[in-house]
Amino acid sequence: MNHHPFLQTKSAPNWDELTPDCIRTDLTIALESAENQLEKIRKLSPEETTFDNTIKAVERSTLELNQAWGLVVHLDSVCNSPELREAHNDMLPAISAFLAKITLDPELWQAIKSFNQKTECKNLEPVDRRLLDEIVKDFEESGANLPEDKRNRLEEISSELAKVTQTFSEHVLDATNAWSITATEESELQGLPENAKVAARQTAIEQLGEEKGANCWVFTLHAPSMLPVLQYADNEELRKEVWSASDRLCAEEPYQNEPLIREILKLRQEKAEILGKSDFADVALARRMAKTGANANAFVDEILSKALPSSREENKELETFKAKKTASPTDLIEPWEVGYWCEKLKKESYDFDEEDLRPFFPIQSVLSGMFELASQIFGLQIIERSTHCHDQVNQIKGDRKEPVSVWHPDVRYYDLFDQDENKLLGSFYADWHPRSSKRGGAWMNFLRTAEKEDETHLGLICGNLTAPTPDTPALLTHYEVQTVFHEFGHLLHHLCGKVKHPSLNGVNVAWDFVELPSQIMENWCWQRESLDLFARHHETGDIIPDKLFDKMIRARNFFEGNATIRQMAFSKLDLFLHREWSKSLKGGLEEVLQKELGEFLPKRKSSPRTIALRFSHLFSSPIGYAAAYYSYKWAEVLDADAFTRFQSKGVMNPDTGRDFRDQILSKGNAQSPDQLYRNFMGREPKVDALLQRSGLA
Repeated sequence: MNHHPFLQTKSAPNWDELTPDCIRTDLTIALESAENQLEKIRKLSPEETTFDNTIKAVERSTLELNQAWGLVVHLDSVCNSPELREAHNDMLPAISAFLAKITLDPELWQAIKSFNQKTECKNLEPVDRRLLDEIVKDFEESGANLPEDKRNRLEEISSELAKVTQTFSEHVLDATNAWSITATEESELQGLPENAKVAARQTAIEQLGEEKGANCWVFTLHAPSMLPVLQYADNEELRKEVWSASDRLCAEEPYQNEPLIREILKLRQEKAEILGKSDFADVALARRMAKTGANANAFVDEILSKALPSSREENKELETFKAKKTASPTDLIEPWEVGYWCEKLKKESYDFDEEDLRPFFPIQSVLSGMFELASQIFGLQIIERSTHCHDQVNQIKGDRKEPVSVWHPDVRYYDLFDQDENKLLGSFYADWHPRSSKRGGAWMNFLRTAEKEDETHLGLICGNLTAPTPDTPALLTHYEVQTVFHEFGHLLHHLCGKVKHPSLNGVNVAWDFVELPSQIMENWCWQRESLDLFARHHETGDIIPDKLFDKMIRARNFFEGNATIRQMAFSKLDLFLHREWSKSLKGGLEEVLQKELGEFLPKRKSSPRTIALRFSHLFSSPIGYAAAYYSYKWAEVLDADAFTRFQSKGVMNPDTGRDFRDQILSKGNAQSPDQLYRNFMGREPKVDALLQRSGLA
């Protein structure tokens, strides 16, 4: 048996060997190895410093540690267990403290400065100069120039943030898993699509056993279970119960998150003040496209001003529609009624029901078509490999290679090649369906970034999409299809990276730029030519009929004003907490947010809570999307604008696709995001395309 499985980072992991009992030993060895590498840099005299033994050595020093810890963090996300959680949380303080200490180390900083003052720096090739500049900024912005007492406090803050954000993340997962509701009569489920009822029966069997589960239906707070209830269930009491449980998530013990949010904001504000900044937004955004919290806030306000009139008209229309259909006076509606009556209004206005599309989106067809699209547009080839997990083998026809180890039987594995050169660029795992040991949402991550010509990238994509049942394949909603394309865009950004320095490769870019490759992929979910590659009826193989396609396009911007306001209110909440409230922390969190965001929150009969207590984007990691949730809409401006180039030449045009791959996907952080965008578009971005696409122009 391999005695240090978390340290075998050159090949694909053997997931059967990555057990919790190995974590402490392997990560301790990785920490010692990283420390030994750093000690060599510290001992260099100013005259001895070179690009390779100083700048490149700083980058390389943590590669093994980051890869090993990345495996632990990933397993914590997809196979959470008491043993794994304990081992993860045991090592978290040491890992966080070590990584925080690097950019605050005076001897390392002295070695970097010594090299940075040498004349040979002027002759570095551009990508080497970029690495040097980025590392210098890492140290400067972390506080390397500060006195020792302040540097020590910054190290403590990093360690404390790692622990408290991990607890926040665990609370969201545990609170989500702790709640469910059981229906015992089919009459309670009127209006629900058949696939939602089948999935609820499957959940009942899984939770209650074959005998008891065969006669009831269980609904949870996982999105594929919850959303159909809110959208389709005629049973208002069921909708209210599910919505109320979601609204209360993490509001009460033992999963109460408000104290954790206060602590996180307090620590981030203290960090900002030590670094000489007014607030954490200015710390987080210094090297992003927005540059400052004020610029991000101005962007959010601009989009809000465009969307507010539409959202108010939409809400009036919805209230009038409900009053008419129920023969009652026009009044505000309850929050658990919004999705339900929206669906009915859309059906009446456009004769369109999202569920009509679901039969055309079996997940394997979606994936096959998406891979074919990547082949036609970006010159890539994707081949599935056989897998094994706990003696279960998924054998792919024609695959003569040894099956690849995976962490769960549902996981698939693929190799990605450059078609022209027939060269393996990298491989990836895909884990698409929910389970109780897996955190919510959808995400992409990387497990290995190639550094040398003979190395390949390794990445993964995860989601919580509609699962298959014993009788039907996993049939996705159109929104879920967009989620698949979105995460695949992130993955392409990683796997197509051609930067020789791993820390500058792939998705290691400014966070308001990182969503461009992911969000641009969603555009192909709305184009007839691309849809015909993957939108095929799971029984007949037919493409989406023209009539249904036309309805889908007409209904695309239905309630778009509200959707935009919702997203921008999240951004406003984020910036307010990190720019203003963090300085005082006075008053109850929800009370303060309701007052601050009042004009942007839709008026309902009962006031829903904000998303704050379960806002994992902001509070589940030390930085994450904190002060940067605006990045999604910022990148939408970029993606809508950049897609106009595809539209002008044909959305399946391989020349445009190859140029996007060469100028954006392969370049990582080799140049500033502004420059990369100009390289592809030949100009600065314009907001017009997004406003037109959203119907807000």
